[in-house]
Amino acid sequence: MVGLVQQRFGPARNLPQPLRPLARRDSNAYNGIMTSDASSLPPPSSLDERSREIFQHIVDAYMETGAPLGSRNLSRLLTQNLSPASIRNVMSDLEHLGLIYAPHVSAGRMPTELGLRYFVDGLLEIGDLSQDERTAIEGQVKAAASGQTVDSVLREASTMLSGLTQGAGLVIASKSDVRLRHIEFVRLAPDKALVVMVGEHGVVENRVVDLPPGMSSSTLLSASNFLNAHVAGRTLADAQTSIANQMETARRELNELAQNLVDQGLATWAGATQEAAPQLIVRGRGNLISSAAAGDDLERLRKLFDELLSREGVSQLLDLTEAADGVKIFIGSENKLFSLSGSSVVVAPYRDGDARIIGAVGVIGPTRLNYARIVPMVDYTAQVIGRMLG
Repeated sequence: MVGLVQQRFGPARNLPQPLRPLARRDSNAYNGIMTSDASSLPPPSSLDERSREIFQHIVDAYMETGAPLGSRNLSRLLTQNLSPASIRNVMSDLEHLGLIYAPHVSAGRMPTELGLRYFVDGLLEIGDLSQDERTAIEGQVKAAASGQTVDSVLREASTMLSGLTQGAGLVIASKSDVRLRHIEFVRLAPDKALVVMVGEHGVVENRVVDLPPGMSSSTLLSASNFLNAHVAGRTLADAQTSIANQMETARRELNELAQNLVDQGLATWAGATQEAAPQLIVRGRGNLISSAAAGDDLERLRKLFDELLSREGVSQLLDLTEAADGVKIFIGSENKLFSLSGSSVVVAPYRDGDARIIGAVGVIGPTRLNYARIVPMVDYTAQVIGRMLG
């Protein structure tokens, strides 16, 4: 399926695309790009025309080739007729602001991480996806959702984003605060029962509980029926509160054994949700490895994935995403999770039918990511996943 989408509009390579103005906000546009603070710098509007043009060309060259751009090549690109000396003076001013730097003596200039942030915050014009592009993305996610599990939808979305962006696609699925759909007790032995707990979006947890002596099949059924009457559509906390408020009803409807079993069922679900760390799905790691130089760069990528795949790393990334109101961009060392690898991350939350954030989708790549192209892809994919799961 990735191939079909790529045939439709090709991968978002790290090449400069024609930039289009950001369209008026609608259901398919962007919820604002959440970025870190670059307020210590003068606003881009305060730069004169030639400074903005020179800075734009330096950033474009870096995103296209990863190489510095010198004054001689710059002079051929500028719409104004400037001497190499004038160009060097402007570059010196931009370097003084911390926006560009020279990687080697007598080399051209490249944007710093601060320069990339400045560009993303103030000069980047984000286009919109065409209707064909939206249809292709939505069709691929829907195909994965047809008769499949939630996990398959998320894996397909991660694979698709990796193929389209030539980076690593990632999806984070939070299992906390899941709403319950169904609880059932299934006898395994005279003193053992399996608690089958089904949450929203098809999340299933199974746990074995001990049964007291004399527990009949009818008592198991009564406990199951009572729980399902009071927990369906509620979170664990809501369900516990509801049942606590109806203890008199419980005493009339249930015998003591069944009441104990109800308490066990809720306690078992609580243990399951507390143990369940957010799930991280990453596809396309090879894209990052192939774009990295040997030696230190590969070691930094290895450390990035080790940290990402840890319970703490996944939780941290989800927390960062939940703090955003839309697409969020991390560039290099702005976040310690990605600082060692020198990577950038474009990530957006997806929501359920109640507008609760239940996960995130994004792309990891080099700092010269084609942000103008990737931001709308990530944003729209998050919207599609939210609709599928909601």
